[in-house]
Amino acid sequence: MNISLTPRFLTLVVSLVLIAGACAGSAGEVASTTAPAVALSEQPEPHDGEHSHDGDEDHSTDIEAASGTGLDLALFFPGSLTEEATTEPCTLSGGVETTCYRITVAGDPVTYDTGPFCPATITDTAEAGGIWLDGNDVYDVDGAFIAGLAELYDDPNWQMFDEDGNVNITETAEEFDLAARPDVDPSLQNHCVEGRLEWLDNGEPISSTVLIPTAPVLADGVAEYRGNLGVTLDGVVIAQPAPVDAILSAYTIAAFDDCGGHYNPNDGYHLHGATGCSEAGEAGEGETSIFAYAIDGFAVHSPLDDAADLDECNGHKTEELGYHYHANGAEQNLVIQCLIGQTAINNADAGSGGAGGGAGGGAGGGRGERGERLGPPPGDG
Repeated sequence: MNISLTPRFLTLVVSLVLIAGACAGSAGEVASTTAPAVALSEQPEPHDGEHSHDGDEDHSTDIEAASGTGLDLALFFPGSLTEEATTEPCTLSGGVETTCYRITVAGDPVTYDTGPFCPATITDTAEAGGIWLDGNDVYDVDGAFIAGLAELYDDPNWQMFDEDGNVNITETAEEFDLAARPDVDPSLQNHCVEGRLEWLDNGEPISSTVLIPTAPVLADGVAEYRGNLGVTLDGVVIAQPAPVDAILSAYTIAAFDDCGGHYNPNDGYHLHGATGCSEAGEAGEGETSIFAYAIDGFAVHSPLDDAADLDECNGHKTEELGYHYHANGAEQNLVIQCLIGQTAINNADAGSGGAGGGAGGGAGGGRGERGERLGPPPGDG
Protein backbone atom coordinates (compact mmCIF):
# COMPACT_ATOMS: atom_id res chain seq x y z
CA MET A 1 0.00 0.00 0.00
CA ASN A 2 1.41 3.39 -0.99
CA ILE A 3 1.33 6.11 1.66
CA SER A 4 1.56 9.73 0.64
CA LEU A 5 4.09 11.55 2.88
CA THR A 6 1.99 14.64 3.28
CA PRO A 7 2.94 17.26 5.92
CA ARG A 8 -0.10 16.24 7.93
CA PHE A 9 1.00 12.61 7.97
CA LEU A 10 4.57 13.49 8.96
CA THR A 11 3.28 15.61 11.84
CA LEU A 12 1.20 12.69 13.10
CA VAL A 13 4.21 10.33 12.97
CA VAL A 14 6.44 12.74 14.88
CA SER A 15 3.76 13.23 17.54
CA LEU A 16 3.40 9.47 18.06
CA VAL A 17 7.17 9.06 18.41
CA LEU A 18 7.37 11.82 21.00
CA ILE A 19 4.48 10.35 23.02
CA ALA A 20 6.07 6.90 22.97
CA GLY A 21 9.40 8.30 24.11
CA ALA A 22 7.79 10.19 26.96
CA CYS A 23 5.98 7.07 28.16
CA ALA A 24 9.23 5.10 28.16
CA GLY A 25 11.13 7.70 30.23
CA SER A 26 12.10 7.40 33.87
CA ALA A 27 9.17 7.68 36.29
CA GLY A 28 11.43 9.57 38.68
CA GLU A 29 11.80 12.60 36.45
CA VAL A 30 8.60 14.61 36.61
CA ALA A 31 5.35 13.98 38.42
CA SER A 32 2.23 14.22 36.30
CA THR A 33 0.81 17.70 35.86
CA THR A 34 -2.89 18.21 35.32
CA ALA A 35 -3.79 21.49 37.01
CA PRO A 36 -1.24 24.09 35.84
CA ALA A 37 -1.58 25.25 32.26
CA VAL A 38 2.18 25.88 32.07
CA ALA A 39 4.35 23.85 29.71
CA LEU A 40 7.43 22.31 31.33
CA SER A 41 10.79 22.38 29.59
CA GLU A 42 12.65 19.18 28.85
CA GLN A 43 13.59 17.59 32.17
CA PRO A 44 17.08 16.22 32.92
CA GLU A 45 17.56 13.00 34.83
CA PRO A 46 17.52 13.55 38.60
CA HIS A 47 21.04 13.29 39.98
CA ASP A 48 22.55 12.27 43.29
CA GLY A 49 23.63 15.08 45.56
CA GLU A 50 23.19 16.70 48.91
CA HIS A 51 19.43 16.72 48.51
CA SER A 52 18.91 12.96 48.37
CA HIS A 53 19.55 9.63 50.02
CA ASP A 54 22.65 7.66 49.15
CA GLY A 55 22.04 5.69 46.00
CA ASP A 56 22.42 2.29 47.68
CA GLU A 57 19.59 2.87 50.15
CA ASP A 58 16.02 1.83 49.54
CA HIS A 59 13.50 4.60 49.25
CA SER A 60 10.15 3.39 50.51
CA THR A 61 8.11 5.99 48.66
CA ASP A 62 6.47 4.49 45.57
CA ILE A 63 8.11 6.79 43.05
CA GLU A 64 6.26 5.39 40.06
CA ALA A 65 2.89 5.97 41.72
CA ALA A 66 3.71 9.42 43.04
CA SER A 67 2.00 12.05 40.96
CA GLY A 68 0.36 15.26 42.07
CA THR A 69 -2.23 17.45 40.43
CA GLY A 70 -0.22 20.61 41.04
CA LEU A 71 -0.99 23.67 43.11
CA ASP A 72 -4.50 25.09 42.73
CA LEU A 73 -4.46 28.80 43.42
CA ALA A 74 -8.25 28.87 43.61
CA LEU A 75 -8.11 26.98 46.93
CA PHE A 76 -6.42 29.85 48.78
CA PHE A 77 -8.86 31.81 50.92
CA PRO A 78 -9.57 35.43 49.92
CA GLY A 79 -7.03 37.71 51.55
CA SER A 80 -4.51 34.96 52.23
CA LEU A 81 -2.24 36.19 49.41
CA THR A 82 -1.09 39.80 49.52
CA GLU A 83 -0.24 39.84 45.82
CA GLU A 84 -1.52 38.00 42.79
CA ALA A 85 0.55 34.86 42.27
CA THR A 86 2.76 34.88 39.19
CA THR A 87 4.78 32.25 37.33
CA GLU A 88 8.46 32.48 36.48
CA PRO A 89 11.30 30.23 35.33
CA CYS A 90 13.07 28.46 38.19
CA THR A 91 15.72 25.83 38.83
CA LEU A 92 14.92 23.04 41.26
CA SER A 93 17.21 21.28 43.73
CA GLY A 94 17.79 18.34 41.37
CA GLY A 95 18.75 20.55 38.45
CA VAL A 96 15.38 20.60 36.72
CA GLU A 97 14.60 23.77 34.78
CA THR A 98 10.88 24.41 35.09
CA THR A 99 8.39 27.07 36.18
CA CYS A 100 7.38 28.09 39.68
CA TYR A 101 4.61 30.09 41.26
CA ARG A 102 5.79 33.12 43.19
CA ILE A 103 3.38 33.28 46.11
CA THR A 104 3.30 35.88 48.89
CA VAL A 105 1.24 34.82 51.89
CA ALA A 106 -0.20 37.41 54.24
CA GLY A 107 1.48 36.11 57.39
CA ASP A 108 -1.61 35.99 59.59
CA PRO A 109 -4.52 33.56 59.16
CA VAL A 110 -7.65 34.89 57.48
CA THR A 111 -9.94 32.08 58.68
CA TYR A 112 -9.44 32.37 62.47
CA ASP A 113 -8.24 34.72 65.18
CA THR A 114 -4.87 33.86 66.69
CA GLY A 115 -4.57 33.05 70.39
CA PRO A 116 -5.17 32.71 73.22
CA PHE A 117 -1.75 31.43 74.29
CA CYS A 118 -1.10 31.67 78.05
CA PRO A 119 -3.57 31.47 80.95
CA ALA A 120 -3.56 34.30 83.48
CA THR A 121 -3.75 32.15 86.62
CA ILE A 122 -3.18 28.54 87.69
CA THR A 123 -6.95 28.13 88.15
CA ASP A 124 -7.82 29.02 84.53
CA THR A 125 -9.35 26.38 82.30
CA ALA A 126 -8.22 25.32 78.83
CA GLU A 127 -10.31 28.02 77.17
CA ALA A 128 -7.95 30.66 78.60
CA GLY A 129 -4.85 29.25 76.94
CA GLY A 130 -3.61 27.41 73.90
CA ILE A 131 -1.57 24.23 73.58
CA TRP A 132 2.02 23.07 73.99
CA LEU A 133 3.73 20.57 71.68
CA ASP A 134 6.95 18.98 72.88
CA GLY A 135 7.43 16.14 70.40
CA ASN A 136 5.71 13.65 72.69
CA ASP A 137 2.24 14.98 73.43
CA VAL A 138 -0.24 17.82 73.03
CA TYR A 139 -0.96 19.60 76.30
CA ASP A 140 -3.68 22.13 77.07
CA VAL A 141 -1.89 25.19 78.42
CA ASP A 142 -4.32 25.76 81.26
CA GLY A 143 -3.66 26.65 84.88
CA ALA A 144 -3.13 23.04 85.91
CA PHE A 145 -0.50 22.60 83.21
CA ILE A 146 1.45 25.65 84.42
CA ALA A 147 1.20 24.49 88.03
CA GLY A 148 2.38 20.99 87.14
CA LEU A 149 5.45 21.80 85.01
CA ALA A 150 7.93 20.81 87.74
CA GLU A 151 6.34 17.37 87.94
CA LEU A 152 5.88 16.99 84.17
CA TYR A 153 9.54 17.70 83.41
CA ASP A 154 10.89 16.35 86.71
CA ASP A 155 12.67 19.58 87.59
CA PRO A 156 11.91 21.64 90.74
CA ASN A 157 13.29 24.79 89.10
CA TRP A 158 10.02 25.25 87.23
CA GLN A 159 8.02 27.99 88.99
CA MET A 160 6.01 29.94 86.44
CA PHE A 161 3.55 31.58 88.83
CA ASP A 162 3.67 33.77 91.94
CA GLU A 163 2.35 33.11 95.43
CA ASP A 164 -1.08 34.38 94.39
CA GLY A 165 -1.27 31.95 91.49
CA ASN A 166 -0.73 34.55 88.77
CA VAL A 167 1.16 33.18 85.75
CA ASN A 168 4.33 34.95 84.62
CA ILE A 169 3.60 36.03 81.02
CA THR A 170 5.50 38.26 78.61
CA GLU A 171 3.54 41.50 78.86
CA THR A 172 5.31 43.92 76.52
CA ALA A 173 6.98 43.85 73.13
CA GLU A 174 10.34 44.34 74.84
CA GLU A 175 9.82 41.33 77.11
CA PHE A 176 8.64 39.25 74.16
CA ASP A 177 11.78 40.13 72.22
CA LEU A 178 14.03 39.24 75.18
CA ALA A 179 12.29 35.90 75.69
CA ALA A 180 11.93 34.93 72.04
CA ARG A 181 15.61 34.51 71.25
CA PRO A 182 18.15 31.69 71.66
CA ASP A 183 19.77 33.31 74.72
CA VAL A 184 16.68 34.04 76.78
CA ASP A 185 17.21 36.95 79.15
CA PRO A 186 17.45 35.61 82.73
CA SER A 187 14.66 37.95 83.81
CA LEU A 188 12.29 36.16 81.43
CA GLN A 189 13.00 32.63 82.57
CA ASN A 190 10.02 30.83 84.07
CA HIS A 191 7.67 32.79 81.83
CA CYS A 192 4.93 31.69 79.50
CA VAL A 193 6.00 33.38 76.27
CA GLU A 194 3.25 34.73 74.08
CA GLY A 195 3.45 37.13 71.19
CA ARG A 196 0.89 39.49 69.77
CA LEU A 197 0.33 40.96 66.34
CA GLU A 198 0.61 44.50 67.71
CA TRP A 199 4.15 43.76 68.94
CA LEU A 200 5.45 43.10 65.43
CA ASP A 201 6.98 45.93 63.40
CA ASN A 202 4.28 48.55 62.82
CA GLY A 203 1.78 46.10 64.33
CA GLU A 204 1.45 44.40 60.94
CA PRO A 205 1.72 40.75 59.85
CA ILE A 206 5.03 39.64 58.38
CA SER A 207 4.38 38.34 54.88
CA SER A 208 6.53 35.66 53.26
CA THR A 209 7.25 35.00 49.60
CA VAL A 210 7.95 31.47 48.38
CA LEU A 211 8.59 29.78 45.05
CA ILE A 212 6.64 26.56 44.56
CA PRO A 213 6.86 24.42 41.40
CA THR A 214 3.78 24.74 39.21
CA ALA A 215 3.90 20.95 38.89
CA PRO A 216 5.64 18.68 41.44
CA VAL A 217 8.95 17.17 40.34
CA LEU A 218 10.18 14.11 42.21
CA ALA A 219 13.53 14.21 43.95
CA ASP A 220 15.97 11.33 43.80
CA GLY A 221 15.13 10.19 47.32
CA VAL A 222 13.80 12.07 50.32
CA ALA A 223 14.74 15.71 49.87
CA GLU A 224 16.51 17.87 52.43
CA TYR A 225 15.06 21.31 53.01
CA ARG A 226 16.02 23.86 55.66
CA GLY A 227 13.47 26.64 55.12
CA ASN A 228 9.77 26.90 55.70
CA LEU A 229 8.12 23.66 54.68
CA GLY A 230 4.99 25.05 53.05
CA VAL A 231 2.13 27.53 53.18
CA THR A 232 -1.42 27.12 54.44
CA LEU A 233 -4.44 28.04 52.37
CA ASP A 234 -5.21 30.90 54.75
CA GLY A 235 -1.86 32.63 54.44
CA VAL A 236 0.52 31.18 57.06
CA VAL A 237 3.95 29.60 56.60
CA ILE A 238 4.58 26.09 57.92
CA ALA A 239 7.82 26.28 59.87
CA GLN A 240 10.45 23.74 60.81
CA PRO A 241 10.08 22.23 64.32
CA ALA A 242 10.15 24.63 67.24
CA PRO A 243 13.41 24.20 69.23
CA VAL A 244 11.74 22.54 72.20
CA ASP A 245 14.97 21.64 74.00
CA ALA A 246 16.16 25.26 73.93
CA ILE A 247 12.77 26.52 75.05
CA LEU A 248 12.54 24.14 78.00
CA SER A 249 16.16 24.64 79.03
CA ALA A 250 15.34 28.33 79.57
CA TYR A 251 12.33 27.37 81.73
CA THR A 252 9.93 28.91 79.26
CA ILE A 253 6.88 27.65 77.41
CA ALA A 254 6.39 29.17 73.94
CA ALA A 255 2.68 28.47 73.91
CA PHE A 256 0.84 27.79 70.64
CA ASP A 257 -2.78 28.63 70.00
CA ASP A 258 -5.27 25.85 69.36
CA CYS A 259 -4.40 25.86 65.66
CA GLY A 260 -0.74 25.05 66.39
CA GLY A 261 0.73 28.45 65.60
CA HIS A 262 2.43 31.25 67.50
CA TYR A 263 4.38 34.47 66.98
CA ASN A 264 8.09 35.13 66.66
CA PRO A 265 9.39 38.73 66.57
CA ASN A 266 11.36 38.13 63.36
CA ASP A 267 8.94 35.93 61.43
CA GLY A 268 5.52 36.74 62.79
CA TYR A 269 2.86 34.08 63.05
CA HIS A 270 3.80 30.61 61.79
CA LEU A 271 2.62 27.03 62.17
CA HIS A 272 4.23 24.10 64.02
CA GLY A 273 1.29 21.72 64.41
CA ALA A 274 -1.75 20.74 62.34
CA THR A 275 -4.97 20.58 64.35
CA GLY A 276 -7.64 20.84 61.65
CA CYS A 277 -7.54 24.59 60.97
CA SER A 278 -7.30 26.24 57.53
CA GLU A 279 -9.06 23.36 55.75
CA ALA A 280 -10.79 23.81 52.40
CA GLY A 281 -13.46 21.59 50.89
CA GLU A 282 -15.02 18.33 51.97
CA ALA A 283 -12.93 15.25 52.67
CA GLY A 284 -13.72 12.10 50.70
CA GLU A 285 -14.24 8.73 52.32
CA GLY A 286 -11.13 7.67 54.20
CA GLU A 287 -9.51 11.05 53.58
CA THR A 288 -9.02 14.40 55.30
CA SER A 289 -9.30 17.88 53.84
CA ILE A 290 -6.49 19.82 52.23
CA PHE A 291 -5.18 22.78 54.26
CA ALA A 292 -1.78 23.59 52.74
CA TYR A 293 0.79 23.05 50.03
CA ALA A 294 4.30 21.84 50.73
CA ILE A 295 7.20 23.81 49.33
CA ASP A 296 7.69 21.09 46.67
CA GLY A 297 4.18 21.61 45.29
CA PHE A 298 2.40 18.57 46.71
CA ALA A 299 -0.83 19.12 48.62
CA VAL A 300 -0.90 18.69 52.41
CA HIS A 301 -3.99 17.28 54.08
CA SER A 302 -4.86 17.13 57.77
CA PRO A 303 -3.61 14.16 59.83
CA LEU A 304 -5.06 10.79 58.96
CA ASP A 305 -6.12 8.53 61.84
CA ASP A 306 -5.54 5.34 59.88
CA ALA A 307 -2.04 5.98 58.55
CA ALA A 308 -1.16 2.38 57.71
CA ASP A 309 -0.87 3.00 53.97
CA LEU A 310 1.27 6.14 54.16
CA ASP A 311 4.89 6.23 52.98
CA GLU A 312 7.89 7.54 54.91
CA CYS A 313 6.87 11.14 54.22
CA ASN A 314 3.27 10.52 55.36
CA GLY A 315 2.04 10.59 51.79
CA HIS A 316 0.07 8.37 49.46
CA LYS A 317 -1.68 8.44 46.11
CA THR A 318 -5.42 8.14 45.60
CA GLU A 319 -7.32 8.00 42.33
CA GLU A 320 -9.19 11.20 43.10
CA LEU A 321 -6.40 13.31 44.63
CA GLY A 322 -3.18 11.93 43.20
CA TYR A 323 -0.16 11.96 45.50
CA HIS A 324 -0.45 14.15 48.61
CA TYR A 325 0.97 14.39 52.11
CA HIS A 326 -0.86 14.04 55.39
CA ALA A 327 0.32 16.17 58.28
CA ASN A 328 1.81 14.56 61.36
CA GLY A 329 -0.17 14.57 64.56
CA ALA A 330 0.29 17.93 66.27
CA GLU A 331 2.21 16.36 69.16
CA GLN A 332 5.19 15.78 66.88
CA ASN A 333 5.95 19.50 66.50
CA LEU A 334 6.54 18.86 62.79
CA VAL A 335 3.71 19.35 60.30
CA ILE A 336 5.35 17.85 57.20
CA GLN A 337 7.41 14.73 57.85
CA CYS A 338 9.72 15.09 54.85
CA LEU A 339 9.65 15.98 51.16
CA ILE A 340 9.76 13.70 48.13
CA GLY A 341 9.74 16.56 45.65
CA GLN A 342 12.38 18.96 44.42
CA THR A 343 12.30 22.53 45.67
CA ALA A 344 13.31 25.83 44.09
CA ILE A 345 16.97 26.52 44.83
CA ASN A 346 16.45 30.29 44.79
CA ASN A 347 13.75 30.33 47.45
CA ALA A 348 16.04 32.40 49.68
CA ASP A 349 16.00 35.12 47.02
CA ALA A 350 12.21 34.99 47.07
CA GLY A 351 12.17 35.84 50.76
CA SER A 352 11.57 32.32 52.11
CA GLY A 353 13.39 31.23 55.21
CA GLY A 354 13.00 29.16 58.32
CA ALA A 355 11.10 30.82 61.13
CA GLY A 356 13.65 31.99 63.65
CA GLY A 357 14.61 30.10 66.81
CA GLY A 358 14.70 30.93 70.46
CA ALA A 359 12.10 30.49 73.15
CA GLY A 360 9.65 32.50 71.10
CA GLY A 361 9.44 29.47 68.96
CA GLY A 362 10.60 29.45 65.40
CA ALA A 363 12.66 26.76 63.82
CA GLY A 364 15.98 26.03 65.35
CA GLY A 365 17.22 24.18 62.30
CA GLY A 366 16.29 21.91 59.43
CA ARG A 367 16.02 18.20 58.89
CA GLY A 368 18.73 16.18 57.24
CA GLU A 369 18.39 13.98 54.20
CA ARG A 370 17.35 11.06 56.38
CA GLY A 371 15.04 13.13 58.51
CA GLU A 372 17.47 13.76 61.38
CA ARG A 373 17.42 17.09 63.20
CA LEU A 374 20.14 19.52 62.22
CA GLY A 375 21.56 22.08 64.59
CA PRO A 376 20.39 25.70 64.50
CA PRO A 377 22.12 27.82 61.89
CA PRO A 378 24.53 30.45 63.26
CA GLY A 379 22.78 33.57 64.48
CA ASP A 380 19.33 32.02 64.32
CA GLY A 381 16.96 33.98 66.49
